[in-house]
Amino acid sequence: MAIHLTIQGVEVTVEEGTTVLEAARKAGIRIPTLCYHPDLKPFGSCGLCVCKQEGSAKIIRACSAPAAEGMKIITHDNELFEVRKTILELIMSTHPASCLTCVRNNKCELQKLCVEYGIREQPFEERIPDLPKDKSTSTIVLDPSKCIKCGRCVQVCQNLQGVYALEFIGRGDSTLMTPAANLPLNDSPCIKCGQCATHCPVGAIYELDEGGVFLREASKSEKVVAVQIAPAVRVALGEEFGYKPGEITTGKIYTALKRLGADYVFDTNFGADMTIMEEGSELVERVTNNGVLPQLTSCCPGWIEYVTKYYPDLIENLSSAKSPMMMQGAITKTYWAEKMGIDPANVYSVAIMPCTAKKIEIKRDEHMKSSGYDDVDLVLTTRELARIIRQRGIDFASLPETEVDSPIGEYSGAATIFGVTGGVMEAAIRTAYNVITGKDLSDPDIMTVRGRGEFRHGAIDVDGKTTLRFGVVHGMANAKEVLDEIRAAKARGERAPYEFIEIMACRGGCIAGGGQPLGTDDEVRSKRTSGSYTDDKNCVKRCSHQNPSVQKIYSEFFTAPLSEKAHHLLHTTYKEVPVYKK
Repeated sequence: MAIHLTIQGVEVTVEEGTTVLEAARKAGIRIPTLCYHPDLKPFGSCGLCVCKQEGSAKIIRACSAPAAEGMKIITHDNELFEVRKTILELIMSTHPASCLTCVRNNKCELQKLCVEYGIREQPFEERIPDLPKDKSTSTIVLDPSKCIKCGRCVQVCQNLQGVYALEFIGRGDSTLMTPAANLPLNDSPCIKCGQCATHCPVGAIYELDEGGVFLREASKSEKVVAVQIAPAVRVALGEEFGYKPGEITTGKIYTALKRLGADYVFDTNFGADMTIMEEGSELVERVTNNGVLPQLTSCCPGWIEYVTKYYPDLIENLSSAKSPMMMQGAITKTYWAEKMGIDPANVYSVAIMPCTAKKIEIKRDEHMKSSGYDDVDLVLTTRELARIIRQRGIDFASLPETEVDSPIGEYSGAATIFGVTGGVMEAAIRTAYNVITGKDLSDPDIMTVRGRGEFRHGAIDVDGKTTLRFGVVHGMANAKEVLDEIRAAKARGERAPYEFIEIMACRGGCIAGGGQPLGTDDEVRSKRTSGSYTDDKNCVKRCSHQNPSVQKIYSEFFTAPLSEKAHHLLHTTYKEVPVYKK
């Protein structure tokens, strides 16, 4: 039902259920917020969005107040300006003014609002809490002294991810967003997905910045620096330099990395094609040999953290295939180093990833050293790469486009959609169809697995030979329903009605990972997704098994998918991890 209301003198029509804040935005009026985020249920904690309603003495909070027929809302006047300015001054009285040294400098929502409201002095007594940083995870840093108590991180962790690593502890000024019992974050249920960091409006949560480590190592003459970039990076990094979300900047990224000191630049998409060869072959083997089904994907390290903590009884359902990043790392220090005549001890393997959890994946267990060395030495997020590009004075927009290095850089269209929810499933089906039937799909675009539904499921007829029933889940909280279904079926001695399920920890998939450029919402996710599918369309080869370089590495090195050498370098095992370490 349509609702008609007036906001700051502008008439606007919206659908029933729309909030005043959303209606104002439709009318072209911006109401300031700090606690609000479109991914989250309105919380109303910061009070910045207060508005007046004509004919009522009641002050409403626009983020949570429903629009009603005939409303006349005042969003801006002198009184509201002073109220909002006072709120900001009160927040700043407990917030360090260390903007110059803050990781969010120039990208801080609080800083931006303070500039807009002309805050130049502090009228209230400063009460900056003296609280230590929590660096226990080696990937996510908590700086509680900068927390403005908006509650976004808690909402994300509990409601969007279903992890409950963070919660409200204490009351009033003493309130903290922290793990239960004030445990270190690494001892909590945290899955290192980084969604708390991407949703935090200030610098209270951020990824451990290791850009300086890369620059130091890249400058060492004895090091052969080999860098890989993930599928999702190419449709997001450009945002840091003025490009629109979803614009593909792959060739410029290759060039930037060379100028930063990389000797060779490869593409994680090659590893994604390898993943499909191994994971797809594993699926066919499970289906034909009555193996444990459904098979669950294993590419996302945040999801792996979740399942090994919350559903250890389903570990046997996980594919043993390593993630594309770890396959690429293992191949770099074995197959590629051997072909190049380079001592793998001198190879410094770096991965540019959209994900903060990738920082811990490289150290998860001994399988991450299958080459005899650390298969991947360092992970930088998309945001970290952007920072060091700026630090080195590189004008990203003016960079020429260069090609990826061979022989482990070539990729298919199937690989580049790995960063999108449903992409791994689509890539796997394209190749599984070929493995089962001996021929390729007439149309590689499998629309039934695409979309933004939180849990999508369906079935693909494989040329009348078999039916592959699939499920696609994104956002960790959404996985619980399907995982409980699998668990319940097991308890009955049955199996859930799926052969293969793709699970990604982050809403939208890796294109919205915890290390991607800030400001991600569903509109941005949609554009990055479109960019990924465009990259797929532009590829001559659109199935992983069609990649000539993949065919070559199997003929020269691995013999076949699931071979003994492939199992050693490209597969892993998992074990239960306690939800709380103490």
